[in-house]
Amino acid sequence: MSENFRTRVLDVTTGADERVHDLTSACAGFLADVAAGRDGLLNVFVPHATAGVAVIETGAGSDHDLLAALADLLPADDRWQHRHGSRGHGRDHVLPALVPPHATLPVVGGELALGTWQSVCLVDTNRDNPQRQVRLSFLGQ
Repeated sequence: MSENFRTRVLDVTTGADERVHDLTSACAGFLADVAAGRDGLLNVFVPHATAGVAVIETGAGSDHDLLAALADLLPADDRWQHRHGSRGHGRDHVLPALVPPHATLPVVGGELALGTWQSVCLVDTNRDNPQRQVRLSFLGQ
């Protein structure tokens, strides 16, 4: 594998509740291992049809606000045509249209160039699948 492109898969347990799971420290750890002080891009990708990646503030209530907003926009009821799984599961399949399954972030000097309050998060509203994978890929010079 080229030193200019490195990738790693994280296994994440989100549990049986809707969750915003902070990936920032895992991203920083990955970059510490592979970026070696270089500039480039970090791509964070969730290979699931019912999860997404968001760059948001966490710990001050914004993560809960995001889940509340998604519950308002995508209620867990029987309106969805996609009906396998728990009640309202069809909404989980619409989630990636609002919270995309990927984010590409700048890396400067081997570190994520995030704003002061920004965190990289896995957003998972699917109570039926508590095990997720997240692929981190660094492309740099």
